[in-house]
Amino acid sequence: MGIRKFKGVIYEKLNVRIHRELKGTGKMVDVQNLKDHRNIDIQKVGVKGIKYPIIVLDKENGTQHVNATINMYVNLPHRFKGTHMSRFVEVLNDYRGRINIKTFRKILSEMKEKLNAESAHMEINFPYFVEKTAPVSKAKSLMEYQCSFLGENSGEKDDFLVGIAVPVTTACPCSKEISEAGAHNQRSIVRVNLKFKKFFWIEDIIRLAEESASSEIFSLLKRADEKYVTEKAYNNPMFVEDVVRTIAEKLNRIENFTWYSVEAENMESIHNHNAYAYIEKS
Repeated sequence: MGIRKFKGVIYEKLNVRIHRELKGTGKMVDVQNLKDHRNIDIQKVGVKGIKYPIIVLDKENGTQHVNATINMYVNLPHRFKGTHMSRFVEVLNDYRGRINIKTFRKILSEMKEKLNAESAHMEINFPYFVEKTAPVSKAKSLMEYQCSFLGENSGEKDDFLVGIAVPVTTACPCSKEISEAGAHNQRSIVRVNLKFKKFFWIEDIIRLAEESASSEIFSLLKRADEKYVTEKAYNNPMFVEDVVRTIAEKLNRIENFTWYSVEAENMESIHNHNAYAYIEKS
């Protein structure tokens, strides 16, 4: 019999004995804390897809209530059979109404403490809404942007970053150059992830990304507005390479951001594939 198999038999007998001793005493077996014999650490274990209301800071209105999707994980040493899933939700409830950029690291620390873990990870994804005004008609509408808070707390890392996805319009410079009339354009998604030294507004990064594309996107446009944005895009053609470089150039001038990644993806209108570019500050 191999050593690993022998250990497995020992752990199994130990677990059976614990069950027998507790049976009839009225005490419930804490199965998660039972020993596991496979000697394999798990880097991430936890709960995924928690729907939870949170409050985020809003530059214009003070705060904004959003419905977030949250993933929470900790590491699990090889000696334990499982983790305590309910404790993740308990930590969330402890911070109900106070889940934001400022408390994120505190939540990670509490996850480690409550689950007796060496590392903790959390991902919060949420829609963020900004009221926009159409350029000509001045019609107002709400525009949705997908945002995320991502963080890890371990012996090696204490990372936190904010992610923002911004839809924009790009017009193709090559198409404009070679065509007698018109140029193909497309809706594009710009994704910016940021590490920073001090607080910043989500709206400021949205504006920075929109101003780095051929044109911004609106939820509501009248005919005069549509004429304005299409002509603006035509007169400001940009490749995905242009978009990520322009954003990176602007971020490089802001000392607050210690690291960033910028990616742009064009949902091509005349191809059966997308165009893509990525820049990361090392």
